[in-house]
Parts: sequence; structure tokens; C-alpha cells
Amino acid sequence: MSEPRILAFLCRWCAYAGADLAGTTRKHYDPNLISIRVTCSGRIDPSFVLKALEEGYDGVLIAGCHPGTCHYINGNYKALRRFTLLRKLLRQMGVPDERVRLEWISASESDKFVTVVNEMIENLRKLEPALRIESHV
Repeated sequence: MSEPRILAFLCRWCAYAGADLAGTTRKHYDPNLISIRVTCSGRIDPSFVLKALEEGYDGVLIAGCHPGTCHYINGNYKALRRFTLLRKLLRQMGVPDERVRLEWISASESDKFVTVVNEMIENLRKLEPALRIESHV
């Protein structure tokens, strides 16, 4: 059985910096993560998540600044609203909640980043391998 793969969309200012700090301080987390640095978590279109699942990723992590600390004022609130609607859609499609996760991680929270990634991978290992979602767009 192959290891689960996660695609992570990380806010440039906070979550990506937290991931970078985890790397520079040599904190261990499973290497099953591919990260994409985005300007803001509010820029993540739900279609990006659906495309990642369609392409066979086992999980998608969206991580951004804590509410009230967004460098673009309210991008993380926009991300939360989109995530809430996306979660409803994914549930209707039969996708388990563990496959897509939204987290607030600041630049100084490298420990939290490591914990979130390792928890997510462990939860994905308990699930069946990802089924490809067929696009109807």
C-alpha cells in the first residue's frame, strides 16, 4: 500500500513561514506533503481542491493566518466561508472530512504545522486509498 499524499496550499505570510521554520529547525514530519505557497488562503478557489482530489491526492491542507491577522485584512475569513461550502459539497459527494483540512498556522507555529501534517497523514492512512473524483466541468 502506498503512502498517502497531501497537497498543501500555504499562506505566504504565515503558514508557509511556519513550514519553513519547521524545516530550518529540523523538526520531523512525514515527507508525504507537497506545498504550494499562495499569497493568501483567501485565494484558494474550491476548484483547486477538487482538482487535487481528481488528480489522486489523498488529502488537501489549506493553511493560513489566524483570523484577525491576515496581511490582506480578511482573506482568511474568505477562505473559511469557501471551506465551509466546500466541506458541504464534499460530504454530498461522499468524501470523508479527513481528506480536506483548514488550519490557522502563524509563522512562529512550526510545532503546530508539524502536528497538523502528521495528524492528517495518520488519519489518511486509516482511510481507503483516494478514489479519483471524476470532473464534470
